[in-house]
Amino acid sequence: MEKVNRAAKFAIGQVVKHRVYPFRGVIFDVDPTFDNTEEWWEAIPEEVRPHRDQPFYHLFAENEETEYVAYVSEQNLLHDDSGEPVRHPQVNEFFGAFDKDRGSYDMVIANTH
Repeated sequence: MEKVNRAAKFAIGQVVKHRVYPFRGVIFDVDPTFDNTEEWWEAIPEEVRPHRDQPFYHLFAENEETEYVAYVSEQNLLHDDSGEPVRHPQVNEFFGAFDKDRGSYDMVIANTH
């Protein structure tokens, strides 16, 4: 059976939240399909393990206690409509202003000179 990659539902700079777990974050990269280690994959309980053939998102994530980097399947993400910026310390290195109406950050274009 031929694999068909579909377009990602969420965009780089968009603030999202996890469907089940209490964390949110801003997307800084997207993989068209699963592209992490087998150890990571096997650590997910089989009954909640997502399908590999969907976009996976790299997030600068946060919960009530801390900030970290997360790798999340598209099926487990929802748009975050809180209108609040993400406090992760690396956000300002990658993104410009936060637009609370859009729920996303402006992209910063690196100077290539």
